[in-house]
Amino acid sequence: MEPETKLGKIKSVEFGLGGYQDAMLGIHFQLGGDSWGVGSSKSQWDAQLIKCSDHCKWTEEDRSKAYDEIMRYVSKLLSDAKVPNVDKLEGIPVEVTFEGGCLKDWRILTEVL
Repeated sequence: MEPETKLGKIKSVEFGLGGYQDAMLGIHFQLGGDSWGVGSSKSQWDAQLIKCSDHCKWTEEDRSKAYDEIMRYVSKLLSDAKVPNVDKLEGIPVEVTFEGGCLKDWRILTEVL
């Protein structure tokens, strides 16, 4: 099945807890157009809510690396959108790619800003 691309906007953005059981720290989005919408986030287990143990498939080092990736991701989004903080991302135009009806990827439409 061919990927499908749709144009839309960032409908809402939050930085904080969200994701699975609202226990993941990161940036969370609602993307959409006139007749469609999808959620996306870049997040990791919150260090205050979810403690690492021997039963986890990840380590504190893994969590730290993920936190670093999240902050670099936010920095790139702010740069691409030419805005100073995450609340200004709302309304920014995006291109969203779906494959088999599932979100595959999305990007800020830098060429129209």
